Amino acid sequence: MTDFIQLHMLASYPPSNLNRDDLGTPKTATMGGVRRLRVSSQSLKRAWRESALFKEAFGDHLGVRTKEMGWQVYLALTTGRTLADVIAEKETEAVNPKIDDKKAVTWAQAIGGRFGKLKTLKKDDDPEEKKKDSLCVEQMVHFSPEEIAAIDDLIASISTDGKAPTDEDLKLLREQNSAVDIAMFGRMLAASPSYNQEAAVQVAHAITVHKVAVEDDYFTAVDDLNRGVEDVGAGHVGQAEFAAGLFYTYICVNRDLLIENLGGDANLADSAIRALVETAAKVGPKGKQNSFASRAYASYLLAERGSQQPRSLSVAFLKPVDGEDQLDGAITALAKTRKNMEQVYGSCADGYKEMNALTGEGTLGDILTFVAGNHA
Repeated sequence: MTDFIQLHMLASYPPSNLNRDDLGTPKTATMGGVRRLRVSSQSLKRAWRESALFKEAFGDHLGVRTKEMGWQVYLALTTGRTLADVIAEKETEAVNPKIDDKKAVTWAQAIGGRFGKLKTLKKDDDPEEKKKDSLCVEQMVHFSPEEIAAIDDLIASISTDGKAPTDEDLKLLREQNSAVDIAMFGRMLAASPSYNQEAAVQVAHAITVHKVAVEDDYFTAVDDLNRGVEDVGAGHVGQAEFAAGLFYTYICVNRDLLIENLGGDANLADSAIRALVETAAKVGPKGKQNSFASRAYASYLLAERGSQQPRSLSVAFLKPVDGEDQLDGAITALAKTRKNMEQVYGSCADGYKEMNALTGEGTLGDILTFVAGNHA
């Protein structure tokens, strides 16, 4: 039976704009008839995937998501650097690759084109922009470390031989790989669906447990060299929108699928789950950080584990949490909803652990031990 790990998290953010829409306004959603702040799952996953915590835990097991792999290959071919160095923007002493520009473009297109449809060029583009566009694919592609290594080996081979890659050389996609972020969050290759990977981690959009009002921040910037002789006004006037809120976030991990996605490596899967839970508890989106310094740790974590069908506890907040002590009210609402669910459905998990920073009960270490390993 499938081993599911569910995480219910409450994190309070001060005035901030964590995740904004196309107009610069904090994203919102209507729930229970009132307006709530919202942070998209895409924003959350990117913040976690790009965090120092995640990178330190899985430096060698993280993929690269880009449209520009063909362009990176071109740069490697024309400078004599490895693809890994180009991606990392590492300046190394280049060797003379002895590949002319025309060959480099053609070979890079052949390699990049194996991962997706190349961009359609615009007639009025700048020549250099047109060259770059001709090497990029239309769809964002998530490359695994194994695929990057395979491309690097091919670059070394064709650079040495001076011969175009064959169809056999261009079999660069890998069904099995060790990219933790691909195994967790999945990938889709429209041009090569057999290499798609189903996400083992589902992340809900975070929403506030209470109703919110988005407010305006009117601000000015003063010109330091303005002596007030001709103009005593501000050098710049602007407006930004913000709001504060206590967010509920729900995450569901299919541990069995995660192990399968990682080629059966249970130890790597459990390390990934530990890192994900720790990162989710400590890292939030980076939106407007310099303006608001809205960094926050989760104040409450509830981790559940078992083979039962997963379910969110967001219904606990269908009625907005009111009152001065919203955190305590939200924790109480979660506990009540979980208890009532179990009364009518039976046990919804084989076991659970809590961490409550409001009362100082439980620890993150206890939660991490609980979510990892072949135990309940």
